[in-house]
Amino acid sequence: MATDVTVPTLGESVSEASVIQWFKQVGDAVGKDEALVELETDKVTIEVPSPVAGALTEIVAGDGAEVEVGALLCRITEGAAGNESPKAADPAPAKAAEPAPAPAEKAPAAAPAAATGVSPAAAKMAAEAGIDPSKVAPSGPKGTVLKEDVQAAKSAPAPAAKAAAPAAVGGPKPATPTYDAMPERNVDPRGEEHVKMSKLRKVIATRLKEAQNTAAMLTTFNEIDMGPMMAVRNDYKDKFEKKHGVKLGFMSFFVKAAVAALQELPAVNAEIYGDQIIYKNYYDIGIAVGTPQGLVVPVLRDADKKSFAEIEGAIADFGRRARDGKLSMAEMQGGTFTITNGGVFGSLLSTPIINPPQSGILGMHKIQKRPVVNAKGEIVVANMMYVAHSYDHRIIDGREAVTFLVRLKEMLEDPARLLIDV
Repeated sequence: MATDVTVPTLGESVSEASVIQWFKQVGDAVGKDEALVELETDKVTIEVPSPVAGALTEIVAGDGAEVEVGALLCRITEGAAGNESPKAADPAPAKAAEPAPAPAEKAPAAAPAAATGVSPAAAKMAAEAGIDPSKVAPSGPKGTVLKEDVQAAKSAPAPAAKAAAPAAVGGPKPATPTYDAMPERNVDPRGEEHVKMSKLRKVIATRLKEAQNTAAMLTTFNEIDMGPMMAVRNDYKDKFEKKHGVKLGFMSFFVKAAVAALQELPAVNAEIYGDQIIYKNYYDIGIAVGTPQGLVVPVLRDADKKSFAEIEGAIADFGRRARDGKLSMAEMQGGTFTITNGGVFGSLLSTPIINPPQSGILGMHKIQKRPVVNAKGEIVVANMMYVAHSYDHRIIDGREAVTFLVRLKEMLEDPARLLIDV
């Protein structure tokens, strides 16, 4: 009996996805709940499992296909015995429907990739970089191409791959370097790679521009002497890690201080909805995480009720799963305020863009030793960090925006205030 496998429900307001990679090919045996295919939405990547055990008999949506919720992906014959050898035979017909000037080269290229195997993380990195996984030297078990192999291929000079890139993007639609509505342009013979934007990258671009076009956005700055906080961290980091099993970083201090400032200034935690202002009595803090696929913002729910250890543990978990593409869509929805840390990349100062429909975002930056004048009028060398607060001026006045950073500065320069709530 044939079983249809369709695109599952993808989450609130998400109606379509792109087929990124098939883990199985026609003729392969599949087990129940075994991953069949990876889909990418405008928020996350998800793996679709097999509902039954049997053999994969038909692939309806090939790599790169755009599919809607409920669309047919493939068919599985329940209980049938599959085989391991046809992997190289089927990808060629699946790819034949795609526009390409050299189909004879694409068909055999799929065979080595299927024969050796490509890990999902390696496939995503290869797609982002425009690298053919079948031409990457594998180092994994049974000849599997790993993420590290693709990274090595990106770093190494590969004139042959560069020469092949124009042929791979010669069709009218894939050749567009940005949105599909843009006119087609020719490939410069000196060397260009035209890679279609992922859904995630398109959404990032759209939302950031939407924020600039909709909000009356303004940024205010301050600086924080990180010395006291660094001293507390150095005194207790070993005991903290031993007791809680997670490292004590600076982010938990900033989350705690931000929540305290938001409680004092409710407009910074609010949003505009039509002609209404929605004041929120809960504190869901978005934590911006950079990944090879783009920026994602998982949300730390009820941050006001979490301990330092719970905050650090959740943020560390977000970072790991974000890099592996394992965050769920529910974890990245909502949020009342966002914190982003450009300092991990070396940024000294920036003007972060708010995350709609939120009204504010806090930007952390690199800690740098600078000469400052202390309270006694002495010039000393201190570990200083610039902080930026971008806000929607339609709802947040300058007084509130500046006060938010002042309160943050006061608490972080005297961390004991976070513990006694003053």
